[in-house]
Amino acid sequence: MKTLLTALFVLFLQLFSAQEENMIYPDGVFGFEENKAQKVFTDWTRVRKEPDVKSQVTDSLQTNQQVMILKKEEAILRLGERGANWYKVSYQKGETVSEGYIWGGNLCVGYRNKNGYDFLFGLSKTVDRKSKEYNRTQKQNIAGIKVMEGNTLIDEVYFDTGRGEELSYATFTIESGHKLKNVELTLKAMVSGEACGIASYDQYVFFKDKKLITLPQLMNVGDADVYYHSEEFVFPNDKGGIPDTFVFKMEEMEKDDKDREKKKRSSKTYLWNGSTYSQK
Repeated sequence: MKTLLTALFVLFLQLFSAQEENMIYPDGVFGFEENKAQKVFTDWTRVRKEPDVKSQVTDSLQTNQQVMILKKEEAILRLGERGANWYKVSYQKGETVSEGYIWGGNLCVGYRNKNGYDFLFGLSKTVDRKSKEYNRTQKQNIAGIKVMEGNTLIDEVYFDTGRGEELSYATFTIESGHKLKNVELTLKAMVSGEACGIASYDQYVFFKDKKLITLPQLMNVGDADVYYHSEEFVFPNDKGGIPDTFVFKMEEMEKDDKDREKKKRSSKTYLWNGSTYSQK
């Protein structure tokens, strides 16, 4: 009897584990609040009659179209490393106000308006990347920043942002020009995971003369007080900053089996000539 109960218990655990593995979860960056405005990030997003990828397409919306989030649906769609809920939205084209369903992965993770331009931050797709560290192909999310003037695309840039577990949280901010010649604005996009050992990525982008210029990406990760790896830029307007220069700084700490800290530091200096940068 005990043998039978044990076998049934093991079978239950296996079934439960299988169900857990097959469950689909949304990424936190696509968690949009109801009764708040959002914007479309991808090109020509489909609007559907029901919250399902097989449902009838009723309309399509351009990048930078504003929509109002009416309701977050329970239905979740995962494409590559991106998982998001479907949302019921309302939107206006001309004098007509319509409603329909949009997949959350096609909406902006963040957007800002400055000096007459709309700056949009979103995640557009998943690609396969060869990992030098692990010598195998891994899936990476591709994020992008677009500059729009109304419905006109002025410029866009794209960059890696890690895997699905690194999409728990995101911010998108506009900073000053950091006292760098001809830099009108500095954009900063960040995505991060919530657990220890999950990396966060900071992407700085200069905006000048209607062009976007990406800086080397920063990565930060830590595991409680046992290990951390931090990267940052020091701009001319920061403490210790150097004119016409931004400095990359890295610090790493790891404790050995005797709980002793081992630290490693490095830096790189980038010269800015008003239009491009180069490593010194």
